[in-house]
Amino acid sequence: MCGIAGIFNLKGEPVSTVILRKMTDAIAHRGPDGEGFYTDEFIGLGHRRLAIIDLSAAGHQPMISHDGQIVLSYNGEIYNFQELRLELEALGYQFHSKTDSEVVLHAWQAWGEVCVSRFNGMFAFAIWSKREMVLYLVRDRYGIKPLYYACWGNSFLFASEQKAILAHPGAKRDLDKKALLEYFTFQNIFTDRTLLKGVHLLPAASVARVEFGGNGNPKCARYWDYSFREPDQQCKINDYRFELDRLLCQAVNRQLVTDVELGSYLSGGMDSGTLTALAARQLPYIKTFTCGFDLSSASGIELAFDERAKAEAMSARFKTEHYEMVLKAGDMERCLPKLAWHIEEPRVGQSYPNFYAAKLASKFVRVVLSGSGGDELFGGYPWRYYRAAVCDNFEHYIDQYYLYWQRLIPNSLISKVFAPVWDDVKDVWTRDIFRDVFITHYKHLDRPEDYINHSLYFEAKTFLHGLLVIEDKLSMAHSLETRVPFLDNDLVDFAMRCPVNFKLNNLAEVVRINENEPGDKQGQFFRKVKDGKQILRDVMRQYIPDDIANAEKQGFSAPDASWFKGDSINYVTKVLCDKKNPIYDCFEWAVVQSLLEEHLSGKTNRRLLVWSLLNFSEWLEIFIND
Repeated sequence: MCGIAGIFNLKGEPVSTVILRKMTDAIAHRGPDGEGFYTDEFIGLGHRRLAIIDLSAAGHQPMISHDGQIVLSYNGEIYNFQELRLELEALGYQFHSKTDSEVVLHAWQAWGEVCVSRFNGMFAFAIWSKREMVLYLVRDRYGIKPLYYACWGNSFLFASEQKAILAHPGAKRDLDKKALLEYFTFQNIFTDRTLLKGVHLLPAASVARVEFGGNGNPKCARYWDYSFREPDQQCKINDYRFELDRLLCQAVNRQLVTDVELGSYLSGGMDSGTLTALAARQLPYIKTFTCGFDLSSASGIELAFDERAKAEAMSARFKTEHYEMVLKAGDMERCLPKLAWHIEEPRVGQSYPNFYAAKLASKFVRVVLSGSGGDELFGGYPWRYYRAAVCDNFEHYIDQYYLYWQRLIPNSLISKVFAPVWDDVKDVWTRDIFRDVFITHYKHLDRPEDYINHSLYFEAKTFLHGLLVIEDKLSMAHSLETRVPFLDNDLVDFAMRCPVNFKLNNLAEVVRINENEPGDKQGQFFRKVKDGKQILRDVMRQYIPDDIANAEKQGFSAPDASWFKGDSINYVTKVLCDKKNPIYDCFEWAVVQSLLEEHLSGKTNRRLLVWSLLNFSEWLEIFIND
C-alpha cells in the first residue's frame, strides 16, 4: 500500500526531479517507509512506500523490467499474486522479490493490459511503456484505491491524491461549480469530476491510455462492471448458503496475507463481527478497534448510536485484544481542518468518526480489516430499494429513485440555493447524471426483482464507491492499510447472481403495499421495516451471536443531529451564519439560513447538509483560498 505520482510532458520537455519529489512529498503519509523516482527525459514516476509484503529493499519502486521497457509505480494489494507468480514462472519469468508488485510488472509483460482482469485485489498503478511511448493508468474493479489525473498545458499529471497534483507549479486551483452542484444534490459525485476544475478521478475498473505527443485526454476503457441479475435457474437456498460460507471464509483467508501485524475494526455490527470471528480463527488475540460516542446530549434514535457494549461482548467471545475510544461533541471541530485536507473533497456520509477509528488502529497495526461492501452487495438498505420496487418502466424507476437520492438539496430549491452562480451551472441536469449511471447495466425490467437489482447496481457504483474513496484517504492519512474482504472477486460474483428473495424477506409485502394500499401505508412500512442481507445473516449466525445477526441495520454515525443543534451549535452558527464566509460566493445566504433554521429548530433533520456545508467551508480555505 503506497502513494504514486507522475509527470508526462507530452511534447518532450524534460521532467524536473525536484518537482516530482514535491509531488510525492505531498503524499508522504501514504508511504513513510521509503521513496523512489524514475525519470527518462519527458516521463517521471514517483513512489512512496508503505511496506506490507516483503519489507526488504527488493520491493523498492518504481520497479523496472529486466529489459528496461516497462516501468511500474504501484499502489495496492493483489491477493492472488502467489498463484499468478507460479504461472509467470512457468512462462520463464524470474523474480527477485516476494512482492505482488513484481507480479504486476511481469503480468503486464506477459499478457498486456488484459492482465488486470485476472487480479483479485485493490490497486491503482501507472505503467510506462517505453517501446510504445504510452503511459497507462489502471484502477481496480471496485474503486478501492483512488487515482487522479489532470492536464495543464503540455504536462499530464497523475497521483493517488489531488494534493500531489497541486504541488506541480502548472496546477490551477479553480472550483468546479458543476461538480459542486452534483455534490450538493447527491452528497456524492457520480461523474469523474472533482471539486477542483480540471482534476479528474479515473473511473473504477478502467485502463486509461495516454500517448506521447497527444492532447492529454486519456483514452479510457472499462474492463469490468457490476451485473446484478436473477439467475436463469435458481438453486435451493441451502446450496447458496453453503457456497456463501465457503467464499466468505476464502475471502478472509486470502486477505490475511501480510508481513506486518493485522487487526480488524469491530463496530458491534454483523459484518465487522463476522470478519473478526473468521480472522481470529487464524490469528489468535487479533487486535480489534471500536469508536463509540458520548450520548449524554443525544436524543431520539441517536441514543442507539453507541455500539461499544456489543463490540466488547464480541471481543470477549473471540478473545481479541480490544481498543476503544469515545468521541464527543467538539471532536469534529477539532479534526475538521486536518480531515478536510486528507479527504480532499466531501463525499458520502459524515466521515470524521472513521478518521478517529483509523487513527486509533494505526497506533497498533499496519493493516486493518473493514466490513465495507457487505450492505451494498447483499441488500443492507431495503428501505431505499423498496421505494422503487414497483415501477411501470425504466424512466419511471429513474424518477422514483432519483427523488430519494436528492440527499442534501432537493431540485425544488437547487436554483435558489445556487442563485449567485446559477448562470454557470444551470445546464447541469442531475437527473441525467443519475440516469447515466445505468448506461451499461441490464435494461430488461419486468418484475420487482429487476428493479431491486438495478438499485443494488446503482449503490455499488456510486454510494459504495464514495465510501471506498473516503476510507482510503482516512486510513492512509495514518499510514494504515484497510482491506475489504467483502470485495473479493469470487464473493462479489456470487453476490451479483444471488436471488433477490434470498437477500430480502419482505419483497412480497412491499409489492402488495405498492399495488393495493392507499395513503401513507407504504411510508409506515418503510419506517418500521427490518429486513435485508437475509442469506448473509443466515450464514453469519454460526460465527456471531443471534442478537447481532438479527439486529436492525445500524450505520457508523455520530449523533450529529443532536450535537449540531446542541453542544456544537455555537460552532455551526459561527461558521454558517457568517455572511463573509466564502461559501456564500456560491450559495444564497438567506436560503441556506432558512434550511439551517429548520434543523436547529428540530423541524427537519438536515445533519448531512450541515456537515457538508461545514466541510465545504473548510475545503475552500485549504484548496482554493490558501
